[in-house]
Amino acid sequence: MWRLVDDDSREGNLVFPRSYCPACHAPIARAHLFPIASYLALGGKCASCGTKIPIRYPVVELLGGAAALGAYLLFGFTVAALFAAIFFWILIALAVIDFETGFLPDALTLPLIIFGIIASAVGFVAPMTDALIGAVAGFLIFRIVGMIFHRLRGIEGLGQGDAKLLAAIGAWLGWQAIAPIVLAAALIGLAGALSMRFTGKEITGATPIPFGPALAISSALILILAGILPEDSLILSLRPIFP
Repeated sequence: MWRLVDDDSREGNLVFPRSYCPACHAPIARAHLFPIASYLALGGKCASCGTKIPIRYPVVELLGGAAALGAYLLFGFTVAALFAAIFFWILIALAVIDFETGFLPDALTLPLIIFGIIASAVGFVAPMTDALIGAVAGFLIFRIVGMIFHRLRGIEGLGQGDAKLLAAIGAWLGWQAIAPIVLAAALIGLAGALSMRFTGKEITGATPIPFGPALAISSALILILAGILPEDSLILSLRPIFP
């Protein structure tokens, strides 16, 4: 989330204030907001102060473009492809934010739930009943697990942001997808923790490890499988109903 500069410490949101350079706080000109092209034109540096722009910005922009292309390749020029792109885009944003800050903002998780219910209402992947059950079950499962963990260990293991993200995933893909997605996410998270340990970082039971990126990756993979595998090869039978 952006923070207002100068003497105003109020939190910003996804709409306000406009994008600015974290180093010099100068607002980014609209002419410099074109994905990838602006980064290349500026030589990867801020136009105002010359500070190097972190590589994650063009990487995220490339991922967004790849997500749109992937949605088209999976579902063609259809409404299903538009829904898939929206799903991928929000997941990318949530994964990056959670990885960097350990925070999953309501400004993204709650709209993702709403979009998932809308998508299911028109037949994208999960029927409406499965989507509603998935949204409720996804939230309750993680909230209950988080409460039990906090009661036993005295620290937060799964936050409400993770519960809201799993609710959103359930709304998009149905309750049947929750178990395999959580299992895959756990394996991805474990692999990430092991890689951190191999690089020399100390990992303990109290080390915070964002779970949002793992959930985002596993749910995106499930949707991709739904688009490329024959219908009878998927136990979950995930398939857009409309063409």
